Amino acid sequence: MSDFQLTRTLDEHAAETALRADVQHGLTASPKVLPPKWFYDARGSELFEEITRLPEYYPTRAEREILLARAQEIAAASGARTLVELGSGSSEKTRHLIEAMPALDTYVPVDVSQSALEGAAGVLLAEHPGLRVHALVADFTKALHLPESPGPRLVVFLGGTIGNLLPPERALFLASVRAMLSPGDALLMGTDLVKDEAVLVAAYDDAQGVTAEFNKNVLTVINRELDADFHTDDFAHVAVWNREQEWIEMRLRARSELMVKVRALDLVVSFKAGEEILTEVSAKFRQEGVRRELADAGLGLTQWWTDADGRFALSLSVADGEVGWAGTPARSEETGTDSTATAA
Repeated sequence: MSDFQLTRTLDEHAAETALRADVQHGLTASPKVLPPKWFYDARGSELFEEITRLPEYYPTRAEREILLARAQEIAAASGARTLVELGSGSSEKTRHLIEAMPALDTYVPVDVSQSALEGAAGVLLAEHPGLRVHALVADFTKALHLPESPGPRLVVFLGGTIGNLLPPERALFLASVRAMLSPGDALLMGTDLVKDEAVLVAAYDDAQGVTAEFNKNVLTVINRELDADFHTDDFAHVAVWNREQEWIEMRLRARSELMVKVRALDLVVSFKAGEEILTEVSAKFRQEGVRRELADAGLGLTQWWTDADGRFALSLSVADGEVGWAGTPARSEETGTDSTATAA
């Protein structure tokens, strides 16, 4: 892979250090909390891939629908010669954008997993021999220093992952993204939208119990990495809609009074019956709220695309609010009305 370069900005022990700190803090807090990033060991990643194929879990299908329909428009709007993807993983969805960007010079995937970055790069370079790939092993929630590459740049943040950040965290994250960009560079961001509560809860509490196993996987990770003695059957998976905050909360609820040892931290954690650990917040959005949060970070919303059912949105925003190409709203063949694209 002569056109592949990898830069590591994370210490090789960074994940272990972060896990220890998060577990120590989270399991001694009131209420207890664990960050969702610890779901994703090898087994957790497999479970999430399974979740994306469940009938109840619409976000992945809805976002892919938009990307397939709008890749050419996104490419034209950004004019990007460098594509930066935060939390790139397998880069599967990003391939739709890369295929629509014949002038693309450099792809910069950012992920904490070196193996995922190397695997994705091998596939992409086989498909696009002229592409340069400069991968960053980094935590995208921290300040990033991007490699030198030609502009304009398009930063993509897909999957609705922005919703896993609390509002103050989102503000810091969007400000850090803006700091990466030059005037006229753009951000393409996926956001899940507010909708019927039953649809939302079902997406996070599927009938087959895959999401429940995924949620409990964080306990398995702690057992393995920190020599803890959690029993996953001692906890029930809970998914609830917080109407006031407009987000889904995933929790693990102790079925009875119990005590857990985390030997690597010399920590004993007691649980009352019914006590919960908050493991994930997944915020849902409205267009005006997204516009406001972007504007607060110095990004101007220029384009808003949704899937045909209005479940999920991709937004394009430009650094310093410079107005980019606005696109042409799609026409619904059945109604003759604008359906999946809205000029912002």
